[in-house]
Amino acid sequence: MFKLKNEDNGGAGARTGVLSTKMGDIETPVFMPVGTAGAVKGVTEEVLNSIGASIILGNTYHLFLRPGMEVIKKAGSLHKFISWKKPILTDSGGFQIFSLQGNSKVEEKGVEFKSHLDGSKFFLTPESVVDIQNILDSDIQMVLDNFAPNPSSHKEDKFALDITTLWARRARERFLEVGKRENMQFGIIQGGLNEDMRSESLEKLTRIGFDGYAVGGLSVGESREDFLRIISHIVPAMDPQKPHYLMGSGTPEEILFAVEKGIDMFDCVMPTRNARNGSLFTWSGKVSIKNEKHKLDLSPLDKDCGCYTCKNFSRAYLRHLYISREINSSILNSIHNLRFYLDFMQKIRYSIDSDKFLEFRDKFLFKYNKGE
Repeated sequence: MFKLKNEDNGGAGARTGVLSTKMGDIETPVFMPVGTAGAVKGVTEEVLNSIGASIILGNTYHLFLRPGMEVIKKAGSLHKFISWKKPILTDSGGFQIFSLQGNSKVEEKGVEFKSHLDGSKFFLTPESVVDIQNILDSDIQMVLDNFAPNPSSHKEDKFALDITTLWARRARERFLEVGKRENMQFGIIQGGLNEDMRSESLEKLTRIGFDGYAVGGLSVGESREDFLRIISHIVPAMDPQKPHYLMGSGTPEEILFAVEKGIDMFDCVMPTRNARNGSLFTWSGKVSIKNEKHKLDLSPLDKDCGCYTCKNFSRAYLRHLYISREINSSILNSIHNLRFYLDFMQKIRYSIDSDKFLEFRDKFLFKYNKGE
């Protein structure tokens, strides 16, 4: 169930809400750390709890291949298998299958693909993806979708749209037939960079009727202008009483823009991936910790951050760990980046509830864009 708390008229479509699941409530707008294979890279579930994560994301494709459904079924659920007592959203794996490039074949019935692990062949249908997610017992389940590469032709985008709609209808029927009613299922809006196709996709998915709606097929190489254009076009048209999820996008600038248009949920590998590459987010802009200028800098990474990393270690030490290729570099950097994102979302929620979102946005960007 989704309940709106505040629609900030001073911040266009920015809004706060509460998404209630059997594993707990989620305050929105929310950022979901990505735990593709049942683990958020570089941090434990205890750390995720301590830094304020309220929901994490898992991936159906990866979990289906390894450890496999026999293991999850024996454990009782993905929650129990990974010892996570809060909500989980599972992506369908459509993006991962798409990224196999040449090792997958899409048809009306479903998608055939070769495992990236050992080349074994598998065939997934919209229905089987629902069944897999029911074994995982994920609180929010994404339907199997398809999208065209970027750039793509009108014909390719139309095919992806039609397949996604067909699969969505079948996935919804399967979910309502065998799904656990306390869980939710989201439809995914496709249509590439075509505004008319995006509108068509949303209209058809709305007629099917889902518990929430996601914008898919972005952050796959399109220009910033196209990204902003599609978000501006489709998000205000989405059902205001249902949660809105932007899949796979996650720079602070993108989040602020999307929140302003009415997006409630985000996920992105950027915090942990950047952390492993020594790129850190701070309230004064991004920091490349490997830079020589940090070698003798004994100040904290971010004086405005209260995370374990910033409270206990200096920039000089973090640089030393990164240059030395110590595993603690990835751990400490990931703790900080994730805490930054979660604090960022908390401040966004507070600014909306205080009717000061646009003021917060402008102040944040002014300071953040100064950068290193």
